[in-house]
Amino acid sequence: MAETLRGLLKKNFLNLDEAANDPSRRVAWLSSVAPVELVRAMGYEVYFPENHGALLGATRTASSLIPHALSRGYSPEICSYLTSDIGSHIAGRTPLQDLYGIQAPPRPDLLVYSTNQCRDVCDWWSFYAREFDVPVVGIHPPHQPDKVTEDHIKAVEAEHAALVRHMEEQTGNQLDREHLKEIVELSRQASVLWRDVLNLGQHSPSPFTFFDGAIHMAPIVLLRGTHEAVDYYERLHKELRDRIDAGVAAVPDERLRLYWEGMPVWGALRELSTLFFEHNVSVVASTYCNSWIFDKLDPENIDETLALVYT
Repeated sequence: MAETLRGLLKKNFLNLDEAANDPSRRVAWLSSVAPVELVRAMGYEVYFPENHGALLGATRTASSLIPHALSRGYSPEICSYLTSDIGSHIAGRTPLQDLYGIQAPPRPDLLVYSTNQCRDVCDWWSFYAREFDVPVVGIHPPHQPDKVTEDHIKAVEAEHAALVRHMEEQTGNQLDREHLKEIVELSRQASVLWRDVLNLGQHSPSPFTFFDGAIHMAPIVLLRGTHEAVDYYERLHKELRDRIDAGVAAVPDERLRLYWEGMPVWGALRELSTLFFEHNVSVVASTYCNSWIFDKLDPENIDETLALVYT
């Protein structure tokens, strides 16, 4: 599946680069847990700066770029996804150059963020709104409520509706609800498959570790709402089931099984994976990978379930 994933990512980024250079197409930048289904349904190509931040970490270029953001007044105490990505923009350097021959991330026509994951995305996206002189739309779900209520859901529904109105004004097109329904169903299918992939970690020995998940989560983040994501996770799930049937373990002679809390350490994935492997330890579950399971999406109840999953 590694070669398939590389091909998918290359196709995605080359398509974004082409869209940014085609006046007839539009590009939106989204935070990773924002309602991508609405944006895709309005015809935008979608780019995720947080993915770029993770790429900067994984390629170990972040530390050389963060000082460029600090020189603009950003604190070293805030999110390093933000400071490394903004530093990359200021310095004009990106791993996309070496990977795909792309000189810079695609210029946005619209910026959309949701603070359901963190507050910093507001400042991050606002920086690019000033840099590119393009509109930014923020969605602000309730912050860590003890319980999600009907009032919370209705409030987020209203913010989603405001986003749709803004996109309709920018594009001159009306939202096609039938097209949106198809995209929501594709997101639901991919989410269920991704959930089922992660749940295979319950098998002992596990065919799949957190470190694998940190790599194979790319389609559920970047391609949510597309046939490509569904196809990818159908293949991955089958491959892992085959490994289970054949008795193939991700970590041979599995001795301990651990749960990973919080973020991946992108610049040390290989070293950490090797460390656990050498000690016969399998990291079988995580908070992070589960953050992109939106299996409560319902194409027959789009507005409410979109608001629910993105709250």
